[in-house]
Amino acid sequence: MPELLNSPVSRRQLLTALALSPLLLKAGFAQAAPVDASRVVALEWLPVELLLALGVTPMAMADKLNYHAWVGEPKLPDGVIDVGLRTEPNLELLTQLKPSLIIYSAGYGPSPDKMARIAPGMGFNFNDGSGKPLSVARKSLAELGVKLGRPQAAAEHLAKFDRFIADMKPRFAARGDTPVLLMTLLDPRHALVVGENSLFQEVMDLLGVKNAWHGETNFWGTAVVGLERLAAIKDADVICFDHNNDAEMEKVMATPLWKAMPFVRQQRFQRVPAVWLYGATISAMNFTTMLAKAVGSEA
Repeated sequence: MPELLNSPVSRRQLLTALALSPLLLKAGFAQAAPVDASRVVALEWLPVELLLALGVTPMAMADKLNYHAWVGEPKLPDGVIDVGLRTEPNLELLTQLKPSLIIYSAGYGPSPDKMARIAPGMGFNFNDGSGKPLSVARKSLAELGVKLGRPQAAAEHLAKFDRFIADMKPRFAARGDTPVLLMTLLDPRHALVVGENSLFQEVMDLLGVKNAWHGETNFWGTAVVGLERLAAIKDADVICFDHNNDAEMEKVMATPLWKAMPFVRQQRFQRVPAVWLYGATISAMNFTTMLAKAVGSEA
């Protein structure tokens, strides 16, 4: 190093580099270039939603067919390539697609090591253990915005979300403490109910709407229960998310057990289109819109 510093040329090069370094940092040359947003693959529906919130359509995604049944909105263009199951995507097809980035739900699907052999990866949590999936989603959106070179799009979406919730909250003021039960039918004997630690619970807290389910929930804020346990739900509105299961619902609704449910006798049961229980801000807004139509007042 002393010999280099004593060389006029090397000294000049060194001084120039030192002088330029703040400019390079300011210009962003010291940071990795954003990935190609047109070649991102999403292996789970939560990352798909994060992309759509940023105005990015995934090049490919996993389980496109069931996305339409369980998520529904936003609609996806026909050109989005289906790479197979969310738990077991087609790794050969993924390799052929040469994605710039693979995004996935942490702990779900192939191991990060397997995906890293194909393309750089980025994992997102639905719940980080805080029981605040919406808060986690906001952070995830900001991180993905930076990764894709779209931090402003993330900030604008979150500001839009906050305005939306503030505008919708007055529509629930007249409900007072009247609770709502959220459910979806899994099979003729079991339902999935939504409670603490869920995305929808956090949204309901923001809107001032009470949840009728006070029983157990899992890490994702849901619980699988026998239909007979719903008989304990009294003086509540019940909302059931459909997912292309009309035939099964009709069979259940024809049973004596179902007809004896308090909320059925009181005509306080409604079926609504699917809203993804394990999504992010778009799912939260879709849920809010649905809830306002079902149990809120007119705008």
